[in-house]
Parts: sequence; structure tokens; C-alpha cells
Amino acid sequence: MSASPLEIVLIAPLAPIAGVVLFWFIQLLFIESQKFLLTKIKPKHEPLCRFTNFLGILFQTICHALGFTITRSGISSFYVSVNYGKVAPKKKKQGIFEWMVNGFLFVGPFFIPSSLLLICLYFLITDSFNTSIPIDLTVSHYSFAGQLIIFGSNLYTFSEGFFGFLSSIDFLHPGHLGFFILLIFLGLGIRPSYMGEKKIEKVDLIYDLKNIKNNLLHRPIYIIILFLFSYLLFYLSVLFEQTWYVLIFSILGWLSIIAIASMIVTHLFLLLIKNSDEINDQWKLLPYIVIIASYVLARTIFYYFPVEHLKSVSILIMFVSTFATLFLLLKLKSNKFKTKPIIKPLKKVISGETDGPRRVIKQ
Repeated sequence: MSASPLEIVLIAPLAPIAGVVLFWFIQLLFIESQKFLLTKIKPKHEPLCRFTNFLGILFQTICHALGFTITRSGISSFYVSVNYGKVAPKKKKQGIFEWMVNGFLFVGPFFIPSSLLLICLYFLITDSFNTSIPIDLTVSHYSFAGQLIIFGSNLYTFSEGFFGFLSSIDFLHPGHLGFFILLIFLGLGIRPSYMGEKKIEKVDLIYDLKNIKNNLLHRPIYIIILFLFSYLLFYLSVLFEQTWYVLIFSILGWLSIIAIASMIVTHLFLLLIKNSDEINDQWKLLPYIVIIASYVLARTIFYYFPVEHLKSVSILIMFVSTFATLFLLLKLKSNKFKTKPIIKPLKKVISGETDGPRRVIKQ
């Protein structure tokens, strides 16, 4: 069934936009969860928290500088520290150029750092960038549902290849290892945690949303122009029977998936740190040793005794070995699973329901 003209003209262009906004909100939730974990480990790992704050401010400042470059304002100074970052333009422009620069500052860190990994990923998994239209949508692919399905199909194809790559990544390959390190850096610094020398209070999801809302509503005319441009691109895609419009938003969706995956990895890393801190003495270092030793040992064994999907199996052995080691150490070398002595209810004590004989105090 083909889409009605009214649906194509007014409603269908909103489908990919809604998809991108949804994944962006998922990013925000992961960021808040990661900030919570960082606050838990900060007392014992303040240098790590300061480093994550530096990464976040660095990414934010680079995005701000990129905004000045795109608008041809120029850059006169560039400063980054653990607590603060600032970019000063050579020529301060007003109007739409100022609005664009603020957009790069507030929204850029969610997408621009991920674009570097997307470029690297293009050379690692070239078969995951399929943007063809599904056969069953050849008639109605310009409807709202059709656009949403194509957007979801593009994200599914990319996610299948991307997570398949992560599940079989070769840590002995310099390119794969470098990509994984960049992935961790992206997850740790996608937004500043504000845990430097002086913690800035009330910088959270609501704070980010307020900044973005204020920038959008500062000049509503620019939002209208942006929507009109999006609709025009959609109409051109319909006219020339192309998928340009949905492809642009699919790329933004890919960037969100990369950012979410990076934060999933860093969540695992921070949870390992948090639980290792509860282990007594030097035993807390053992899980980190097991991570490297178990993977190298598995790859060495599989080199002489090859198995199918040896890289994925090696990663699985690494995860299982690390988890088992961490669990045993928490059980044997910490108080995490120790049960507290049961205190008898006062009612039983008064009624005389005790395990031993009662003592009678003589007057």
C-alpha cells in the first residue's frame, strides 16, 4: 500500500528525526549512569576521575573549535585543563553563525568524537554499511512507517556488523587494539564528569538539556529553517527516488550506537574497578592480571590447537576467567558476601525463647 500525499508531505520526514532523538536520549541515560559510577570510585581513584574529566573537556573544546572553523570565525586561542576549556575566535560573529557554534559546543560531543571511530570502523568492517531499501518497501518506503523501517534496517545492519566485530576483536592486532583503546577513551570522555579539582554541582542531564533548549529557543527562526531544509532534502530524495534523507539520519544513528557501545565497555571497566576495591590487600590486582593472562594463554593454546571462532572464544574465556576470579576474591578476601549475625527479636527474648539457659538474677 502506497503512502498518501499528505503523509509524504508532512509526516514521513519526521520518522528518522524521531529515531535519532530516541538514541540520543539513550546516550544521556548512559552518561548519567557512568557519572554515578565515577562518584563511587572517586575516593580511591581520583586521578582516573580527573583524567575522564580532562577527556570530556578536551572533546567539548575540540567541538567548539570545530564550530568556529566551520563558520569561518577563526581561532585565536585554545586552552584545555582538567577543570576548564576555552576557545576564543578571531572574529566573533552573530546570528546564525553564533547559533551554529553553540550547537557544536552543546550537541557536538555526542556525535563528533564518534565520527572518528566511524571512519576507522569503515576500514575494519566494510560490509556493515549497507543502506539499500528492503524489497518489501519498494512501494511505500516514503511513508512514515517506511522511513522508520529503513532507518531501523540501516541501524540493524550496522549494529550486527559492529557488535560482531567487537565480539571477535583481535587484541593482538595493533589496529584492533588501537580502535578498542579509542573506544574506551570515547566512553570515558563523551561528556565531562566535572570531577576535577573543584566539582561543579548540578551539572547533569537536566543541565545539558537546559543548555540545548536555551540555544534552540534563543532564535526559533533557525529551528524553522533547519526543519524546512530537512523537508526540502526529503522532497528531493522522493523526486530523484534516492535515500539521501534517511541515510543522513542513519549515519547519526550509527554514531549514537558507537557512543552507546563505548559507554557499555566503560561501564564494565568501572564496575570492575568498583568491585576490585572491596578486595583486601594486594589481591585486588589479580583480576587485572587475569584479564591479560587468560586472553594470551587462550590465544596461545588455540594457535597450536585451532578451533572455530577462536577470537570470540578467547574473549569469552577472558570474560569468564575474570568474572570467576573476581567473584572468588570477593567471597574469600572481602566482606561483600559475609553474613551479619542474626539479632534475635526482642519479643522472643522477653518470652524466654532463647537457645541457652536463662540467667536468673537473685535479689
